Amino acid sequence: MSLNKFKKEMHKLRDGKKAKLLSGFFKTGKGQYGEGDIFLGIMVPKQREAAANHKDLSLNDLQILLNSRIHEYRLTALFILLHKYQKADKEEKRKIAGFYLKNTKNINNWDLVDLSAPNILGEYLLDQKIQKDFRVLGNAKHFRHKDRKILYKLSRGHLWEKRIAVLATFAFIRKNKFKDALNIAETLLKDRHDLIHKAVGWMLREIGKRNQQIEEKFLARHCRAMPRTMLRYAIEKFPEKKRKFYLNCKA
Repeated sequence: MSLNKFKKEMHKLRDGKKAKLLSGFFKTGKGQYGEGDIFLGIMVPKQREAAANHKDLSLNDLQILLNSRIHEYRLTALFILLHKYQKADKEEKRKIAGFYLKNTKNINNWDLVDLSAPNILGEYLLDQKIQKDFRVLGNAKHFRHKDRKILYKLSRGHLWEKRIAVLATFAFIRKNKFKDALNIAETLLKDRHDLIHKAVGWMLREIGKRNQQIEEKFLARHCRAMPRTMLRYAIEKFPEKKRKFYLNCKA
């Protein structure tokens, strides 16, 4: 399958009305977090189907798609990249992780991050054998860090790198490994962006689903400092009485 064929098929699926709705939903207005994003109006199931049909596109092709301002190109490229990662051997996984890290500037909306960060970067770092071989990824000096230290570097970066760092820890949380998620959550308590508040609160909630005692230990230390949105996300599944208790801790 050629890149040109992929683009032609995607443009056949475009829907102007849906594009307008998606542009509003993903905040593409001036000064908003998605400023500059262009939508074709293709819904996610169709993008998944396109990814399955074009899963053999090369990393060079995916780089072209990730460089595009068209949101659906970038999201579908990440679906393809995820497919490649899941089928890859150790060395290919290392290469794909490096490719991913070189493209954090292009993984620049919350749906792109949430799909890919836990399932590519997080899964890569979760593998202890591969983790020890986390050499220089790509050629970017910015990312010359070993193992999970890269997440702490990302957590001090731009908005999307921060969200990548947070969401990558979901892979660890699924395996009941909470330390990195809690450490990164602590470093982001004073972050000003709503999308980071939501992401951190979501990961804390996921920790609580598996070990509520650990989540509540974190809340006991930090609930007064947590942004309201972060706290609400973190305690969303708590019984009402306990939710009120933590909400009142900020009073």
